[in-house]
Amino acid sequence: MRGGDGVRAGRPTAKEDDSLRTLFLQAPTFDGFDGGAGSRYQAKREIKSFWFPTWLAQPAALVENSKLIDAPPAGIKLAEILAQARDFDLLVVHTSVPSFASDVQCIAAMKAANPDLKAGMIGAKVAVKADDSLLDAPILDFVCRNEFDFTVKDIADGKDWSTIPGLSYRDADGAVHHNPDRPVLEDMDALPSVIDVYRRDLRIEDYFIGYLKHPYISVYTGRGCKSRCTFCLWPQTVGGHRYRTRSVANVVAEIAAAKAAFPQVKEFFFDDDTFTDDLPRAEAIAEGLGQLGVTWSCNAKANVPRKTLEKLKAGGLRLLLVGYESGDQQILHNIKKGMRIEVAERFTRDCHDLGIRIHGTFIVGLPGETRETLEATKAWARKIDPHTIQVSLAAPYPGTALYDQAVANGWLDSTNAELVDAKGVQIAPLHYPHLSHDEIFHSVEDFYKKFYFRPRKIGAIVREMATDFDMLKRRLREGVEFAAFLRDRRDARAA
Repeated sequence: MRGGDGVRAGRPTAKEDDSLRTLFLQAPTFDGFDGGAGSRYQAKREIKSFWFPTWLAQPAALVENSKLIDAPPAGIKLAEILAQARDFDLLVVHTSVPSFASDVQCIAAMKAANPDLKAGMIGAKVAVKADDSLLDAPILDFVCRNEFDFTVKDIADGKDWSTIPGLSYRDADGAVHHNPDRPVLEDMDALPSVIDVYRRDLRIEDYFIGYLKHPYISVYTGRGCKSRCTFCLWPQTVGGHRYRTRSVANVVAEIAAAKAAFPQVKEFFFDDDTFTDDLPRAEAIAEGLGQLGVTWSCNAKANVPRKTLEKLKAGGLRLLLVGYESGDQQILHNIKKGMRIEVAERFTRDCHDLGIRIHGTFIVGLPGETRETLEATKAWARKIDPHTIQVSLAAPYPGTALYDQAVANGWLDSTNAELVDAKGVQIAPLHYPHLSHDEIFHSVEDFYKKFYFRPRKIGAIVREMATDFDMLKRRLREGVEFAAFLRDRRDARAA
């Protein structure tokens, strides 16, 4: 048997030829809440959207004796999960700042159903607040810090917890220990593909993103981001600021396998923070994908040169998800975005010329925001005119520079620290002497109205719906959900 002192501490140990029966869980929480690791913001959004739980699927692919349950998109309730509690020795829950409290309640219920179950958490919340998380939730046996794939595998393999890098845990006497950090993974090809886990445990039709063709599949081809944006969660908590990538051949082989496994998929999305950080590699992957004949999209910064865009388009690129954030240059400097307005405008024109769709994301309430900058950004969004947009509220997640800045300057108060309301919808957690929570919150609705409720954009949407039946169904669904979103905001304003 493996485990050494771990056995004496009362922890389950795996047999030499087997791993612990491990459940990887995205727990039930707010209705429609997307806490999946691909989600840039863990929240319930204006149009129901669910990203694939890739950060859970990756360690699940490493642990042979495992199962993945992604409860929110599948509509799985706690009772159904509790009925399976005794089928497992180990429970690994992906958590976030907004869902932490309810995730802890889920773990408590699972351990009540199976007292021998050992349970821990992964995710940015516990990666940067390991000690606080264990102290706040005595029901937790462990949390995994930073890049946690092989940390989880070591636990599932029954290794002595005191020897596992990157692990913070509670011993048999209740004392908390923090092992040395685990070195970041350099050989990204050492990670197995998540496609087999998707096929085994997920129903891909449950995952829907309004600007992607349905059904879609998302995967990561690398981790880390060169940019230093002060608000961005993953590079500052888990991935780091070096873009560590899988080989071109490895990526193309995974998409080929996914295409064979899921012939119904209409689009593949690369969820790397900035897929275009390595332009030659992006071009090489596009060439391989072009030979497969697949349609794909990715996250990109608004500085990709036209020559590269042409090669990506020739290789099947359909859409870029672009974080514009603000139309005010000083705000972009304040958040260390590393983007020039004129460069972003030229990039956007190139995409329009080449027929590459853009889903543009904007953030309101960033440091330096004023009533004037809000209006300027709304006007700039209409000027550059991406195909679709998403408007989010600045969210200071613990572990980010924005969080530290907000605390130091008194922009964040404790009543807004969970970042969402009682329904899981984003609130405006930041406020400034010259700009209130309410002004920032209600600017989102005004932003959407001014962008979408104009003749040019309405005409484009109607033409799109008239020529594409799938798009007609999607836009009608989104319209109903968006109307409900506006109604909820009006109710919030009246309250």
